[in-house]
Amino acid sequence: MIPELGHFSLILALLLAAAQAILPLAGAARGNTRWMAVAGPAARAQLLFVAVAFGCLASAFLSNDFSVENVAHHSSSRLPAVYRFAATWGSHEGSLLLWTLILALWTAGVTLFGRRLPDDMTARVLGVMGLVSCGFLLFMLFASNPFLRLQPVPPDGADLNPLLQDPGMALHPPMLYMGYVGFSVAFAFAVAALLSGRFDAGWARWSRPWTTAAWVFLTLGIMIGSWWAYYELGWGGWWFWDPTENASLMPWLAGTALIHSLAVTEKRGCFKVWTVFLAIGTFSLSLVGTFLVRSGVLSSVHAFATDPARGLFILAILVLTIGGSLLLFAFRAGRVGVGGSFAPVSRESFLMANNVLLLTATASVLLGTLYPLFMDALGLGKISVGPPYFNGVFVPLVAPALFLVGVGPVARWKDARLPELAGRLKWAFAASLATALLLPSVMGSWKPMAALGLLLAAWIGATACVAALARLRSAAAWSAGFYGMNLAHFGLAVAVAGISLVSSYESERSVRMSYGDSVALDGYTFLFKGVTYGDGPNFRAARGTLEVAYGGKPVATLHPEKRKYESSGMPMTEAAIDYGFTRDIYAALGEALDDDSWSVRVFVKPFVTWIWLGSILAALGGLLAIADRRYRVALGGRKGGKA
Repeated sequence: MIPELGHFSLILALLLAAAQAILPLAGAARGNTRWMAVAGPAARAQLLFVAVAFGCLASAFLSNDFSVENVAHHSSSRLPAVYRFAATWGSHEGSLLLWTLILALWTAGVTLFGRRLPDDMTARVLGVMGLVSCGFLLFMLFASNPFLRLQPVPPDGADLNPLLQDPGMALHPPMLYMGYVGFSVAFAFAVAALLSGRFDAGWARWSRPWTTAAWVFLTLGIMIGSWWAYYELGWGGWWFWDPTENASLMPWLAGTALIHSLAVTEKRGCFKVWTVFLAIGTFSLSLVGTFLVRSGVLSSVHAFATDPARGLFILAILVLTIGGSLLLFAFRAGRVGVGGSFAPVSRESFLMANNVLLLTATASVLLGTLYPLFMDALGLGKISVGPPYFNGVFVPLVAPALFLVGVGPVARWKDARLPELAGRLKWAFAASLATALLLPSVMGSWKPMAALGLLLAAWIGATACVAALARLRSAAAWSAGFYGMNLAHFGLAVAVAGISLVSSYESERSVRMSYGDSVALDGYTFLFKGVTYGDGPNFRAARGTLEVAYGGKPVATLHPEKRKYESSGMPMTEAAIDYGFTRDIYAALGEALDDDSWSVRVFVKPFVTWIWLGSILAALGGLLAIADRRYRVALGGRKGGKA
């Protein structure tokens, strides 16, 4: 009866989402406070029923209820309990239920922390989020039901995809969805502002902490996914320009532009139209990314044809959400107003230029991701758009954007004098140039791309220090937002340095090794000590042993594995990594060869850990910015009856 309870809970959640959407929006339009007051209780009740439905599905997985089709196709009795729980969102249906649960959590968060917002603004924001919930709940109930029964009941399940049987992939989707769905709050604020005609600094101030929180989650989600690909896939790479990765990168880039645009709108009253457009666009890209990954279209453009009901629902949600909001934007944008003026050389100008570059980079990624799908759908053949395109188009757009990251925070609002700006930044530029000229030579050889990356990384880090020192010298009041921004920029500098160094100076060898063979790489010696065999909970593994030495001194012992999962028969490579602050030593076990030897890949990856360290620092900077007092004052100030 648990699956039936889950299905019934989704029906009740749909009814509550409809009430949350219709009554508050109508009440805000008519000034009816009773109708507007429905939004909060309906949103919290909806969260309760969606949580019950999610709990029912999780219970079915944990109890090995193979009468549920979703469980039978994505779990097995031998699967460890932690991965049986993670399998709850391992399927298309389960991931949409998780998406809806997280949307309900964000909506309930607005009811909790937005109590001091004007009543009609709260009603409109919650009403818009209720409409989005309705779309996803209808999709689940009519085209993607996670609680369908299966007859006859199989004795065991087909098992979870071995790629997903990993702690990183257990954390990655929820964190990614927290970011995707979190941008729905900024989207709802933008649509509410369009409906009400209110575009003052207060609107931007209310939106900023929610947008920053979503950006933090998405940053961490992308970071975990990149780290998982690095250690799990056995290729030693951390970013492959895969469509699945691009689907998360696009809203991250647009969300980064949105955060900075909101800052200008709040501080100076500028960029109002641009900010509303970015809020709509960022969430739209989140929707596109979700459906690209979960619709099956990345595997085959004919996925819609094999399941027309699901395809029709997906297209309907995208058209209504994206098309409807853009149509509203087209009709109401003229009422927004221009805002304050600013000189060609000013902080506003630098932030606008940065936003344009970020949006252009986003468009280049979108084109490279969707173009092969359109070509295939039109019957014009299958093509592949890979790293050469993205590196050739994306990098030249991002490089000047990174330079502007260092200039913007130091420039004055409204009007910045070039001589004064140059004077404040001259030592930062000198230090950055020295780093770019000297450090690549220390790494062994001077390479132009490494020098460019280090120049930009040192520039961002040095200018962040200049801005922080200037703030301290001015004896200005402590601002969590300011120091959070600088910490995020410093984290970006660390990540850029890691990307530049590992891309330019990593080394690898693929060799055939028998017991007692050794291979040298960048001063390290890898001695192969053979392979042993063992059983895991649902797999059989060949476990290699490699003793690593540097200058004749032992450094590490690595144990890469080759696993074969029993239910699916799928082979998997489990890399072994000796992590270090300035380098990683990486080994992957390939296939067994015909003379008791094995194919082995070994890597030395300098500073690769800095990529994820920088991402964590950037996320911590976002969290610090959210703690800024002015946001608490904004949400905790006098409650207005009407915006």
